[in-house]
Amino acid sequence: MSFRTATTLVGLLFISQALAEQTAVERGAYLLHAGGCISCHTADADDAVPLTGGDALATPFGTFYAPNITPDKATGIGTWSDKDFLGAMQKGIRPDGSHYYPVYPYTSYTGMTRKDILAIKAYLFSLDPVMQQNRDHDLPWYLFSRLLAGAWQFIFFTPERFVPDTNRSATWNRGAYLVRHLGHCGECHTSRNLFGATRDDIELSGNPDGPDGKKVPNITPDKKTGIGKWSADEIIFFLEIGMLPDGDFTGGSMSQVIDDNTSQLTANDRIAIVEYVMNLEPRDKAGTN
Repeated sequence: MSFRTATTLVGLLFISQALAEQTAVERGAYLLHAGGCISCHTADADDAVPLTGGDALATPFGTFYAPNITPDKATGIGTWSDKDFLGAMQKGIRPDGSHYYPVYPYTSYTGMTRKDILAIKAYLFSLDPVMQQNRDHDLPWYLFSRLLAGAWQFIFFTPERFVPDTNRSATWNRGAYLVRHLGHCGECHTSRNLFGATRDDIELSGNPDGPDGKKVPNITPDKKTGIGKWSADEIIFFLEIGMLPDGDFTGGSMSQVIDDNTSQLTANDRIAIVEYVMNLEPRDKAGTN
């Protein structure tokens, strides 16, 4: 092989790698929106810098503050390895080996693929680092130690990837992946037990005590308390611009979800979400059929 040929091959290799990284970054940007990361990791202030943390989430177990996830090495995730990032998303484990509180939706993200998770990391690491100190959670004394979070995981959490249902269509499976895992809809739309674990037996049937103590509606196709009377087009329109079937617009935290998440999805992904939720088992607000 001549020197010229070898140089050309090396050049092509670098170009190929650069294109692959660019593709991962672009895909990661899309997945970041689909995963609702901006809504949670940006403080509720006009001058807040996106993804630098500080947003408060009031729960029955205290108030939690989202961390800085820009690639700043001192206050963000700039020192995290791929293993660290995967551990956080799929296992709820911090880089130091301690456990995340389940207010962080790793319980849903655990179903995500390695490829998708690392694409999000690639995008985050392509951003400018921003130094912004994280705020300590405001928790009762019995939650100061993360050992209790580890015990919670042992009892209520099983790390596992999403497995497509071969008896369902590709569109349904894509919707299931988006709703159950990447979009983590159940974290808000499903009631929790006394210990803060979501009740899978009444999944997506509403939550009377959602984030910040607000009631979160039933999104199963129950015709009395859910979205069973909505047409597919009405749901798609809602996901795109936040308009309800009666012509009014959604408010509260859902309006932010529309702006930062579902409106940013492709039309095909919104259709997939609709196919999945419209084929759920209808449940009333009490969780009965």
